Amino acid sequence: MFTVRNVGKTLVTRTQGTKIASDGLKGRVFEVALADLNQDEDQAFRKIKLKVEDVQGRNCLTQYHGMDLTTDKLRSLVRKWQTLIEANVDVKTTDGYVLRLFAIGFTMKRPNQIRKTSYAQTSQVRQIRKKMVDIMTREATSCDLKELVMKFIPEVIGKEIEKSCAGIYPLQNCYIRKAKILKAPKFELTKLMEVHGDYAEETGKKVERPAAAEATA
Repeated sequence: MFTVRNVGKTLVTRTQGTKIASDGLKGRVFEVALADLNQDEDQAFRKIKLKVEDVQGRNCLTQYHGMDLTTDKLRSLVRKWQTLIEANVDVKTTDGYVLRLFAIGFTMKRPNQIRKTSYAQTSQVRQIRKKMVDIMTREATSCDLKELVMKFIPEVIGKEIEKSCAGIYPLQNCYIRKAKILKAPKFELTKLMEVHGDYAEETGKKVERPAAAEATA
């Protein structure tokens, strides 16, 4: 799903009696910048939440748990003399995940517009909001969670909203500003391994023993 497989390290209390270390790790949520996951600084404004689903050896296998925009990015988009339009909808992916998606968009000046403001009428805002909900529902319900995340990264849904709403009022800076998982299907290790694909546990390298040490042994 992402370029970087190893996100970082986390602390946990050692297994003691009936308290097992892996149980203390399962369910933990890590928030990571997409720039670190994909080694691309242009995506630094997007934060991804990853939840630990399984522990294998010293590795925690995570699953996508949500997404958000950084505060500074969101603040930089909000300006005067334009209309801010937001919409949210609950969707269910083909593999049983229920997500709540939040979209945001802003009106912009038409080509050759002289007037300083570019405010949309209430009826136009309602139409745009309906279009946003329809597009988010269509895009999310036709694919599984992994494919949906791959749509979030290049902002496919935002571009689609801009294109289809151009006839109502020209929009700019359309983003899926937030996505959160409301309900996940029952945990299946095989499904998680499909997401992680070519995952192999790190067992370390074989160390060559010097010939002199072998002779004495």
